[in-house]
Amino acid sequence: MTGSLDHSPDLPALFAGRRCWVLTDGKAGDEAPCLGLAQALGLKPERRVARPRALFAALAPRGPIDPAERPGVAGSPIAPPFPDVLIASGRRAVPYLRYVRRASGGRTFTIFIKDPRVSPRVADVVWAPAHDGLHGGNVVVSLVAPHLVSTDALSSARKHPDPRIAALPEPRMALLLGGDSRHHAFAQKDRRTLVGVVESMILAGASVMITSSRRTPPALIEAIKREIADTPKRAFLWTGGDDNPYIQMLAHASAIVVTADSTNMVGEACATSAPVMVYEPTGGHPRITAFINSLQRAGRVKRWLGRLESWPCAPVDETGQIAREIGLAYEKWLASARKL
Repeated sequence: MTGSLDHSPDLPALFAGRRCWVLTDGKAGDEAPCLGLAQALGLKPERRVARPRALFAALAPRGPIDPAERPGVAGSPIAPPFPDVLIASGRRAVPYLRYVRRASGGRTFTIFIKDPRVSPRVADVVWAPAHDGLHGGNVVVSLVAPHLVSTDALSSARKHPDPRIAALPEPRMALLLGGDSRHHAFAQKDRRTLVGVVESMILAGASVMITSSRRTPPALIEAIKREIADTPKRAFLWTGGDDNPYIQMLAHASAIVVTADSTNMVGEACATSAPVMVYEPTGGHPRITAFINSLQRAGRVKRWLGRLESWPCAPVDETGQIAREIGLAYEKWLASARKL
C-alpha cells in the first residue's frame, strides 16, 4: 500500500468530528509518532495508556488484554464509548487494539504504528518503516516515521523563539541525546565521545543546545554540565523539569548531532534543513543500521566521524504522505462500511 495516490483526500473534512484515541503503554517513542499522525490527519486525540501487569505484558502481542483493564473496570484505558479512530503503537498495545476493534463491531477504524509483531491484518492499516521489511495490502511504508515536527511547527518556533534559545548567540548547534536501550548502551567511551561533540561545537564558535531523555545516563549529563560550565552564555542543557524546548532547538539549529538509539529523534532532526550527524552508541541492531544507511544514501545524514560537517540538504518529512495514504484507506473503509 505504497506509491502513488489516486487523489489527495481532503483530510480535515474526512476526519472532521471524528473521536480519536491514541493508545500506547506510555513510552514516548511509541506515543510521539501516533500524535504526529493524528495531527496530520486533523484529529485531536485523547491519550489512553495501557499498563498491563507483568504476565499480560509478557504475553503481548498475541495474548489477551489484562482483565484488570477490561471495559467496566475503573480506570480502564479502553472504557467505551469507543472512538471512531484508534491509533496505537507498541507491542503491549496490540491486544487492546484487537479488543476494541472486535468490541466496537468493526465501527472503529484502527491504525497501528510500527511492526505489530503479528499479522498486519490485526489493524485496518499499519504503518511500518522501510527498514523493517514489512509488507501487505494494508501496510503503508516510508523511510521515516510520522512525527510532530511539521513545517508549521518549525516556522512558528522561529517566529516565536523561546527566550532560553534566543539568548544564545548564533550559530546554534543541537545535540539530541537518547540513552541506554534494548539495542544500545552508552558505555564510558560513548560518554567521552559525546562530551567531545559538545567541545567541538564550542570550539567551532557555536552556541550549544542539548536535550536529554529519561534514558540518558546521569554520568553523561554530569560530564556535559562540567564541559559547559565555563561557557554558560553559549550553552543550554535541558534535563527535565520545565518545558522542553525541543522544537525550538530543531528550528534554530545550524547543525544537529543525534544519537542513533532513537530512530524517532533521527527522523525528527531530518525534518529540518540542518545537516544531521548520527552518533551510534555501543551495540546496535541491523534494522537501525539499515535505517541510517538509507538516510545516508539519500544524502540526508552522515555518521559522526569525530568532526562537525556541513553539506547542502533538504528536509525529509513523510508525515503528510503517510496521512494521505491512510486517508485513502479510510475512505475505502467508510465506503465498505456503508455497504453493510
